Amino acid sequence: MAEDTEHVTLDDVARLAGVSPATASRVLSKSPRGVRPELRDKVLAAASRLSYTPNPHARALARSASDIVGLIVHDIADPYFSSIAAGVTRVAEEYGAMVVLGTTLRDPEREIEYAAVLRAQRARAIVLVGSRTTDRGTTGRLAAELAAFGAAGGRAACVGQASLGVPTVQPDNRAGARRLARALAGLGHRRFAVLSGPHALLTARDRLEGFRQGLAESGCTADDVIEGAFTRDGGHASALDLLRRGTEATCVFAVNDVMAVGAMAALRERGVGVPEAMSVAGYDDIATLRDTVPALTTVRLPLEEMGGRAARLVLMPDPGSDTRPITTSGEIIIRESTRRLS
Repeated sequence: MAEDTEHVTLDDVARLAGVSPATASRVLSKSPRGVRPELRDKVLAAASRLSYTPNPHARALARSASDIVGLIVHDIADPYFSSIAAGVTRVAEEYGAMVVLGTTLRDPEREIEYAAVLRAQRARAIVLVGSRTTDRGTTGRLAAELAAFGAAGGRAACVGQASLGVPTVQPDNRAGARRLARALAGLGHRRFAVLSGPHALLTARDRLEGFRQGLAESGCTADDVIEGAFTRDGGHASALDLLRRGTEATCVFAVNDVMAVGAMAALRERGVGVPEAMSVAGYDDIATLRDTVPALTTVRLPLEEMGGRAARLVLMPDPGSDTRPITTSGEIIIRESTRRLS
């Protein structure tokens, strides 16, 4: 008996056949690109068993649109974004799509401009990666551009906060920062400083608020909160500012890893040992931390996996109607940059 066909997708066929979605697509669309006979037979058998029927609207779109996926990030030099980009690129290759990169240098207006250009070029999909802002006007105009892109047959997804009306992979920033605060309090720290990044960035704001919540639950305080750029140099400058002001904190939390790396450099320059005189923690677990001494305590996000999931949201042939955000949790990683107080 054939299985329920109401929600059968190309991914279901590929999974049952043990092939990539791209291979299944080539077989079922009778693409001239070669597929080994044994794989072709597996795909056809799986499609028959599942009673798979191609979506005619998706096929029409596939014929009329390009195979370009526009990937829009804040700063490709930041390892956070390059790790996510690697996941997007890997999945795009599975679907036979080509990734075109746009980097905004953290200018929200540039996101809107890139989205408009990709719509004009009839790109197949757009993946936006980066924190949303508290600026409702900019957010609204970007959401409107993405809606126009969707109305023209394209599909968009976001890695960040779910505020653009498109499918979103959303890191649980508040919960991760809250658990990190509790873990650091468990090491005996009671007084903290936070290098918070720009308050207009929702990622920075959520991590600060989550960290404060975890501290309050542990009977601790964040007496010093320094706002600065969401970059390595921003962390460096914020740490120097903290030292100039004077602080009784024994642990500094930077709301992302690149800020934490900059802060550690500033502390070294001023003769403040890490972790002997000051413990330091970050957030994200970027790949370049492997070269950081001492190794950085952080919250690990599965960055490449997040990028891959966002790419699948826009490239799978039959995405379904569920638009709820996919929430990704972080893992607390305690390393040598934080010490236990006696």
